[in-house]
Amino acid sequence: MIPSKVLLYNFCKSYVDDFTGRIQKSIEDIQESLSSETKSSAGDKHETGRAMLQLEREKLGTQLAEAEKLNQILAKVSLESNKEAIGLGSLVITSKATYFIAISAGMFEHEFHKVYCISLQTPIAKLLFGKTQGDVVHFNNNDIYIQGVL
Repeated sequence: MIPSKVLLYNFCKSYVDDFTGRIQKSIEDIQESLSSETKSSAGDKHETGRAMLQLEREKLGTQLAEAEKLNQILAKVSLESNKEAIGLGSLVITSKATYFIAISAGMFEHEFHKVYCISLQTPIAKLLFGKTQGDVVHFNNNDIYIQGVL
């Protein structure tokens, strides 16, 4: 039995929550390092260390903003059954694989089924977008038949 869209959505949400949690933990660790570091006699070394920590904090801030974008995309995902054209929130069964179009969160395995959670920006999703059951797309020298859209 193919996993439900709710299970797939929750998998994607958990992926984003874990990602966000790791980033926030790293930011807290850097903040702690910055505030606990005292001025040493090797002033240049101290300043270089602080600058590197601040650069790392900025990089993590960018990643945190990316995680927020993923949350915003997930907020737009409809879990209603969609038998029309493929779009955000579609569960697409093809002759090659099954895809949940939301965010790129990796492969979800449920019982004997594998579902790839992908974003609309992936090459295969771009090809599938707007297609319906019965359509065929050509990807990596293969014809892929759309067998179902939920």
